Amino acid sequence: MPELPEVERARTLIAGTSLGRRIADVDDTDTFVCRPHAPGVIRGALLGRTLTAAHRRGKSMWCETSSTDGDPDPGPYLGIHLGMGGVMVFTHPDGTEQRDGDRAKGGSGGNPVWNRFTLRFEDGSSLVLFDKRRLGRVRLDPDIDALGPDAQDLTPATFRAALGTSTAPVKARMLDQSVMAGVGNLLADEALWRARVHPSRRSRELTTNEANRLQRNLSRSIDDAVENGGVHTGTVIAARHPGGECPRCGAPMERGTVGGRTTWWCSVEQTR
Repeated sequence: MPELPEVERARTLIAGTSLGRRIADVDDTDTFVCRPHAPGVIRGALLGRTLTAAHRRGKSMWCETSSTDGDPDPGPYLGIHLGMGGVMVFTHPDGTEQRDGDRAKGGSGGNPVWNRFTLRFEDGSSLVLFDKRRLGRVRLDPDIDALGPDAQDLTPATFRAALGTSTAPVKARMLDQSVMAGVGNLLADEALWRARVHPSRRSRELTTNEANRLQRNLSRSIDDAVENGGVHTGTVIAARHPGGECPRCGAPMERGTVGGRTTWWCSVEQTR
């Protein structure tokens, strides 16, 4: 499932390609992805407008939209959620495609039936939510108030406050989107492994130094994943399998369930 780094790359793609282009048409006919809006509702709200800014909190994105000649007020926010496997694809007027900031020379070759939502711009370019599993979501004026602070913006102090005095395992606390938005299963395992913290440690039991170390390594894990292409590029991710060995010390990796999610940790360096 896309986690914060993948969504940030998608947001960067939108911000770098699609702002300021006038919307000439919208395909919002997928009633599942665009629920609760009926076909044509999002289209009617966006025609003639431009995207003016792209934002993200955790795994959720939204774009601000402009006024129109007949409406001096700014338009609605356009909310986009990638779901389990959605990808944003920008097609330039010359037909070349761009995903996650990388120019594609041969096109994606994707089946157009998996284009779940499309903005077509006046200059011939387009922005598409491409989603084989059809678990993404597009809606107007999304509610993001239930989300906690973005994990990328946490300081050591705000991270410690987020952990609080909870008796929940630290990994479960990190996965709670109302506590810190954007951390998913792989990102949590990577940050905990880098910080040498056992995922089942109770949040309130972490010392100040341990919590600060975990925050630093969460921040570094996010930055590295954004730069390298996603959470799957993390150092420990390839070792998350039976027989896997810790990339740092060579000890066997252990597996368990924490916060309802399959979890891997180093049997030697991450102890309770």
